[in-house]
Amino acid sequence: MPDSARLPSRPVIRQLPPDAVNRIAAGEVVERPAAAVKELVENALDAGATRIAVTIEDGGLKRILVEDDGCGMSADDMLMALERHATSKLAPGEDGRIDLLNIHTMGFRGEALPSIASVSRMTLTSKADGEDASDVFVEAGRIEGPKPAAWTGRSDSGTRIEVRDLFHATPARLKFMKSERAESMAVTDAVKRLAMANASVSISLESNGRTVFRYAAHAPTAEGHLERLGAIMGREFRENALAIEAERDGVTLSGFAGLPTLNRGNAQYQFLFVNGRPVKDRMLTGVIRAAYQDFLARDRHPMAALFVDCDPELVDVNVHPAKTEVRFRDAGNVRGLIIGALRHSLAAAGHRASTTVAGYALGKMQGEEARPKDQPLPQPSVWDRSSLFRESYGAAPPRPQPSADWQPAPPAPGFAEQGERYDAPSARIEAEPEAPQGDFPLGVARAQLHATYIVTQTKDGIVIVDQHAAHERLVYEQMKAQMAADGVKRQALLIPEVVELAEDEATRVLERADELAEMGLEIEAFGAGAVCVRATPALFGNMDAAGLIKDLADDFAEYEEGLALKERFEDVMGNMACRGGAVRAGRRLNADEMNALLRQMEATPYSGQCNHGRPTYVELKLADIEKLFGRR
Repeated sequence: MPDSARLPSRPVIRQLPPDAVNRIAAGEVVERPAAAVKELVENALDAGATRIAVTIEDGGLKRILVEDDGCGMSADDMLMALERHATSKLAPGEDGRIDLLNIHTMGFRGEALPSIASVSRMTLTSKADGEDASDVFVEAGRIEGPKPAAWTGRSDSGTRIEVRDLFHATPARLKFMKSERAESMAVTDAVKRLAMANASVSISLESNGRTVFRYAAHAPTAEGHLERLGAIMGREFRENALAIEAERDGVTLSGFAGLPTLNRGNAQYQFLFVNGRPVKDRMLTGVIRAAYQDFLARDRHPMAALFVDCDPELVDVNVHPAKTEVRFRDAGNVRGLIIGALRHSLAAAGHRASTTVAGYALGKMQGEEARPKDQPLPQPSVWDRSSLFRESYGAAPPRPQPSADWQPAPPAPGFAEQGERYDAPSARIEAEPEAPQGDFPLGVARAQLHATYIVTQTKDGIVIVDQHAAHERLVYEQMKAQMAADGVKRQALLIPEVVELAEDEATRVLERADELAEMGLEIEAFGAGAVCVRATPALFGNMDAAGLIKDLADDFAEYEEGLALKERFEDVMGNMACRGGAVRAGRRLNADEMNALLRQMEATPYSGQCNHGRPTYVELKLADIEKLFGRR
């Protein structure tokens, strides 16, 4: 056989027909019904709609209907909107060129419509103010119309888009759809995210003839925005959310974040919006974890809805076909802004703990049957720091003792150096002081139970304080302040440790060498793919430096944040605060000591939870107590 017979034939390059081009584009933009609904609702928002109604059948595969009262379109605009690469959000500048980064809308008509129409049967009906209504029918890319249509909308203008038999032109795609319930849930999630960012717009969703939700429009204020977020994320979030407001270098951050004691087992209640567009960004997970790192256990996640607004040229929204991901020009600035704003709001909350703590306590007292089914249990987090880091690094010091450079913070003012210890149950009743209870948020001490819990009386209820957890947080915050003031002490390694990494991992770690040096970890390059550790924080004692470096490499790759080292600091200081300086459970306190502890809690940030993530106190209102006894 001649050699030429074994050569492959030269491929023929062909121009694809328009219908094939549209179906390929549809596969990128409209991957499932939820993506089609998202695009249509975004178009309605860009049209200035104040009311949007979404209806789906069979998860959106059989029918999608989106109606709005926006500005509408003329017959000519409707035809233009169905052409490929037609849009109203991009206009040429003075030089005749189009700036692809200067995008101020979410995609007004024209981009998604031809993609959706190419794989479905779509009817587009619209009416502009002062013009007659028209409709256009499109089946698998074939256009019929426009022709005059009757207008039954509530306003003088608007648009009605009905999509039937989605993917009927690409039946292979239907094989990859999930169950009807899963597709309906995806549609619900997509519409809810858009509703969160547009509180002034009334939005409703109906599925198979059943109303899923109907959100009324709210005033364009922070209070109105919180009402909308509460309707979507739950009443507990509305009652325990902290307002977030910050600005840095042209980037503005707003939104709300939950108190640490209001947490969940996963991160599904963490939302990020950029210029009103809901996005999924892996940076958000790392940023929120960094902000809450010494308030929550690793397996607990806070709730937050954060809104970033900036000049469109500072963010690229076209890095993903469905625009669910963005890329910031200065990601470090945005990351620092979010962490700083969250920390500031958490500090401003002071000793405040979430109301769900009291609800959980009352639920336990009343029994599981008495708890309302729509009230989830907050799942208090319990974290054994020593065992966790013993597994991670193998050298987490059991019962760490303060070094010569570190001294446990002194007891709170009013506390004796030594106190009596009682193993038997005990109770102390204090005489009522002259000071009124309304002067102090945490009330005035009335009793100590079992030499562990302080009972106080407030103006409208009672507070039960875990004395050990509360004082542990106070000592911990004092130690953090001391470390910030004096700096991190380093201990040089007698024999520097060389850690072998992949070349890209080593590069990521070495790029943050200055940042790590501020926390006492001194590293330098040692050839390709290797990092040499010359000094570690003295606070850590003997440790597995190689394990820490590898964890840092993973953190920088996933979150762009060195969480492992920061969490290590929190763990060691937390253990020292727990064992070295905090008032122990079982120590009997007098009235002055108990009240001194309460006043320090009121003046100390984050004192509503200990450094293990557990609440330090439970507050019960008189109304709650009266319900226990059937008075209400």
